[in-house]
Amino acid sequence: MASSIKGPGAVQSYNGAGLRIAIVHARWNDRLIDSLIAGAKGQLLEAGVKEEDIVLESVPGSYELPSAAQRIIHTAQDSENNTAFDAVIAIGALIKGETMHFEYISAAVSQGLMRVQLDTHVPVIFGLLTLLTEQQGLERAGLAGARRHNYGEDWGRAAVELGVKNREDWVAGGCRSALG
Repeated sequence: MASSIKGPGAVQSYNGAGLRIAIVHARWNDRLIDSLIAGAKGQLLEAGVKEEDIVLESVPGSYELPSAAQRIIHTAQDSENNTAFDAVIAIGALIKGETMHFEYISAAVSQGLMRVQLDTHVPVIFGLLTLLTEQQGLERAGLAGARRHNYGEDWGRAAVELGVKNREDWVAGGCRSALG
């Protein structure tokens, strides 16, 4: 059997000590979501992010993820006690049904999360699974199947990597306020 070319490639280890990460997640398809959150959080902790520096925020469904990500970023940036986030992981799972609903929600959430990332200059990790079947979800949440892998772990590592790189850019560029 040929190996897959999918995946993040060579994984470099980054030190997440001192990073503050938000995980914004949908509650819809909670069995998948809970596993993905656990995978992401496990990698954050393994990389040195402190438990108290991981903030969880839930919303009813994936459609609300961009608004929640934007709100949590802005609320933290406006805080007087310097609690800005270094990255946000947005986690949701959409499973195709019999109507066009899936396509509209997938496109809207994808574009919304990209907009939040570009507007705020805070990395937003795209943790939206767009699935054709429930089985695909179980495999991607690491819960079942021969090809099971918890994608949340990849998202946790990506958040640490981008959080570290973003901080390096801030230090080189002066400070966060220089970003706008």
